[in-house]
Amino acid sequence: MRKIFIPLLFLVFMTSNLYAAQSTIIESEGYACMGEDKSIKETERTAMVDAKDKAAKNAATYIKGETKIKDSQLVKDIIEAYNNATVAVDKVIEKGWYTDPSLGKCYKVKIKANVIPDEKAMQKVSEVLDDPSAPLSVKVWTDKKEYREGDKIKIYIKGNKPFYAKVIYKETTGNLIQILPNPYRKDNYFNGGVIYEIPSGNDKFELEVNPPFGEESVMFHTSVSQLGDLDLKEEGGVYQVKTKSKDIGIKTRSVKIKEVTEGKAQQASEFFEGKAVVKTGK
Repeated sequence: MRKIFIPLLFLVFMTSNLYAAQSTIIESEGYACMGEDKSIKETERTAMVDAKDKAAKNAATYIKGETKIKDSQLVKDIIEAYNNATVAVDKVIEKGWYTDPSLGKCYKVKIKANVIPDEKAMQKVSEVLDDPSAPLSVKVWTDKKEYREGDKIKIYIKGNKPFYAKVIYKETTGNLIQILPNPYRKDNYFNGGVIYEIPSGNDKFELEVNPPFGEESVMFHTSVSQLGDLDLKEEGGVYQVKTKSKDIGIKTRSVKIKEVTEGKAQQASEFFEGKAVVKTGK
């Protein structure tokens, strides 16, 4: 069995060393016309603001329709978090100018947006995030809080509903290793409410604590839809990630969004990603 010599001291979910964020990925369109008071740049900016505003509104509508929690106040808190969301543009799908018969020269932009609900507002509903009717929430933890040289590490992952996942380990050197899915465990779809262990089953690697020591991290990207692809190279029982670290989030968020059905709200995809800082020592 191949060993991946990954130095670790500890990994704990829900500590100050963890970054995690829920979000909703959605496509939206924005429009603006020049009229007599806008320049070309101002019109383009106005159209982008319109697209982002619609993305936030449609994401809130989607989450409201998908959330079946019985406690009406908790539902209200979740929607409020989305009403105060931050909208990041992952991709400009199309853009261009056109002429409207009555409004004149106008601009249209279509984006794929990552709508991130207000973090403080989401903390209010943290106690119900294990409920499968709540927005996607995923936890990651290990079998022990501290590891020493030669120890074997087990990582666990659990979601509140069925999800797709990628788990990537970043070494002290900056090297990125995708440990899930891997060449021997290619299925990246997981049932909600079930704890999955890494490595286990058909995995052909171990996570063994060895130097060099330093700060490392475990990154996890999950969604209710199939995740986007990364540039990978098989290396034994794992994959070397060739995609640049700064591009991994956007590429994994390239999920397959369902087409809009006439008469229904914009379809979207729930997303959850996080990074747990890992420190090493003898």
